[in-house]
Amino acid sequence: MSDKVFLTVKDLCKSYGEGGSYTQVLKSVSVKVYKGEMCVIQGTSGSGKSTLLNCIGGLDTIDSGNVSVDGTLVESLKGEKLGDYRRDNLGFIFQFYNLVPNLTVRENIQVCEYLSKSPLKMDELINVLGLTEHQNKFPSQLSGGQQQRCAIARALVKNPKVLLCDEPTGALDSKTSRDILVLLERINEEYGTTMLIVTHNNSIKNMVDHVIYLKDGEISKDYYNKVKTPASELEDL
Repeated sequence: MSDKVFLTVKDLCKSYGEGGSYTQVLKSVSVKVYKGEMCVIQGTSGSGKSTLLNCIGGLDTIDSGNVSVDGTLVESLKGEKLGDYRRDNLGFIFQFYNLVPNLTVRENIQVCEYLSKSPLKMDELINVLGLTEHQNKFPSQLSGGQQQRCAIARALVKNPKVLLCDEPTGALDSKTSRDILVLLERINEEYGTTMLIVTHNNSIKNMVDHVIYLKDGEISKDYYNKVKTPASELEDL
């Protein structure tokens, strides 16, 4: 982690619907994340965690405020420039895997490998994620956990500046969850990838630099860990 602020969210407001269905999801949220940080975003369902991630990723428009990533104002980007921003800076791990059904595991990962000027070694990722024997299978032939691992490999192979993770271990058993978190920790240490991890798992907050709690669309806690627990030693995953 460096002393350079890499991501800034300032007075961010986001709502959905209108009239009787109007819902204010984020209420003047302000956050700073430093380059190379691992940051966890926690909160109950409906607190705005995934919406915050989507606004940072340019997947959702915002009502007011701004999001800046490495000096780029995300809300000012439209069309092709927004696509370029996502391609050049972001890796996404979604709660739902979003794999291409008629591509194999290897081909799904290659889709993102081709987008990067400096991809990570795909065979190493496939091996670490336990997908070597499944790399020629289609998503429909995989378990939920295997599909999630494929989605994680696809996001990581781009070697993104920012990795946005929405419940990255949600569909995985305890052992595989720990393996994934060890991998994320290693990627962060080796490549300085800034990571934002939305999770319901209360243990994951102990391995990261920065912890943010959202409650009813507002930040209720924002603090740094003085001591981090290595991912390999986390309990209750």
